Amino acid sequence: MTLTGNRVAFLATDGFEDSELTSPWEAVTTEGASATLIAPDGAAITGKNGHEQAVDLKAADASADQFDALVLPGGVVNADHLRMDQASIDLARAFFEQHKPVGVICHGAWILIEAGVVDGRTITSYPSLKTDLRNAGASWVDEEVVVDEGLVSSRTPDDLPAFNAKLVEEIGEGKHAGQTA
Repeated sequence: MTLTGNRVAFLATDGFEDSELTSPWEAVTTEGASATLIAPDGAAITGKNGHEQAVDLKAADASADQFDALVLPGGVVNADHLRMDQASIDLARAFFEQHKPVGVICHGAWILIEAGVVDGRTITSYPSLKTDLRNAGASWVDEEVVVDEGLVSSRTPDDLPAFNAKLVEEIGEGKHAGQTA
C-alpha cells in the first residue's frame, strides 16, 4: 500500500519512548507519506533513551485540517505532559472529529482520555492504563494491536511490527465514519 500524498502528524514531547516515534515514522515515510513532528513547544524533543528530533510545528499552531492522520507515541513522561497541554488535547480531538486515522501506543492513550474520545471504543495500551481507559468508557483488551474504526492501538515497543502494519493500512484507507469524538 502506498501512502504517497498523505501527511502524518506525530504529536510528542520530551520523554517519549524512542522506538514508538522512530519506528512508525519510518513505516509511514517508507510508504511515501510525509511526517511532521508536533510538540507543545521547543525546537527539539528528546526521547527517554536519548533520540533527539527537531520539532516542525507547535501544537498551538497545528490544525488537524493540515494532516491525514495522527500518531501518538508513548512514554510515561511524554504522555503525562501532553495530557496537561490544552492545545495538544484539542488537536488530538480534532482528528476524531474529522474521522481521520489515529495510531496510539503504550501510554499515549492518556491524551485520548483527556480528549474525551475513548468512550465506547475498543483499545489496548500499556497494561497500567487499563483502569483509566475503562473508567473513561473504553473496552480495554490485552492484544498486540487493536483496530477500531480508524483507531489503531498497541501496548509496547514489542508490538511495533503489527502496529506499523495496521497504521499504514488504516491511513491508506482514509477517513472512517466510526472515528468520532
